[in-house]
Amino acid sequence: MTPPPARGALRVLGIDPGLTRCGVGVVDVAPDRSARLVHVGVVRSDPGAPIEERLAVIAAGLRAVIDEHGPAVVAVERVFAQHNRHTVMGTAQASGIALLVAGERGLPAATHTPSEVKAAVTGYGSADKLQVQTMVARVLRLDALPQPADAADALALALCHAWRGGAASAPSGPLTPAQRAWADAERLSRR
Repeated sequence: MTPPPARGALRVLGIDPGLTRCGVGVVDVAPDRSARLVHVGVVRSDPGAPIEERLAVIAAGLRAVIDEHGPAVVAVERVFAQHNRHTVMGTAQASGIALLVAGERGLPAATHTPSEVKAAVTGYGSADKLQVQTMVARVLRLDALPQPADAADALALALCHAWRGGAASAPSGPLTPAQRAWADAERLSRR
């Protein structure tokens, strides 16, 4: 098991959900917002395998990362819109698995939209992948850009969550249109 974070630091597991490639990144973030890389990787599932086997592989991979690195909280990319229905279904299923595994381990979990993550890490909600990777590398003092993009996105999610207060709570301040739509959808699903 990885040594615990320094005193006062928050260890966050960021998850960029995907059915074929599920990015995972663990960072320790100090109260002064400085961060240290703990782990980065990708959990892969065979695209030719049945869906239940693929989801089981992702769950097992996420459990292994949690057991090895002991995060205090899990941050997952919020799935809210994509053009390809098949892709969004797989992403949503992987997201559900990530939240389930967090719940199994008794960890608080939060979701963040891609624009929230980009804004937190780069200061610009429409930043491209290279800008996000560059800032993640700079913040974590890495010699190279984190690869693949799924892993870099997971690290960005973890940083975003820690910098936004680290709690698994609702966003503070006025909601963006995407956040309002998501909140409405969640409210309707509980009926």
